[in-house]
Amino acid sequence: MSDLIDSDGFRSNVGIVLMHREQVFLGRRTGGRGWQFPQGGVRAGEAPEQALYRELDEEIGLGQSQVELIGHTGGWLRYRLPSRYIRRNQHPVCIGQKQRWFLLRLKSAEAQFDFGRTAEPEFDQWRWAPYWEPVREVIYFKRPVYARALEELSSLAFPQGPPALPPWWDKVTARGGHRLASAPAH
Repeated sequence: MSDLIDSDGFRSNVGIVLMHREQVFLGRRTGGRGWQFPQGGVRAGEAPEQALYRELDEEIGLGQSQVELIGHTGGWLRYRLPSRYIRRNQHPVCIGQKQRWFLLRLKSAEAQFDFGRTAEPEFDQWRWAPYWEPVREVIYFKRPVYARALEELSSLAFPQGPPALPPWWDKVTARGGHRLASAPAH
């Protein structure tokens, strides 16, 4: 099955924010190429929620029964790939991703992560990180979508109010002189 790329060149994708207590899962990309949330493409004929559970199993070895689905972003969040990452020899050409983000809570602290579910594992290490930290850790061109996803999901993750934004937030989320909408500081 192939991934879905829309007429504008955006690949349909799911992003996974996995929480345990107040922290989120971050995986180190194989070979030490940065840290990110689990994510992956939506295949033809697959609903985003189906892709969520397939990617959860493939990338970190967790099954649907090990997590609780808390919610998801209301729509697709998009980011463009820098030109050096665009594979112009593929058709259709993918210029970026449109992502539906899902918020999951781990049911048991005893869960074991398994990165060996595929021939080319996405991650080789993992850690729990403070809620806002992934915005600073992810590759630069994904930062705006990470910020938007975490902001949108924060009221579901923290019904009593999200944690205060870190001191570095404004600098890291600024893009072209325009600041992203931010979650309220508490």
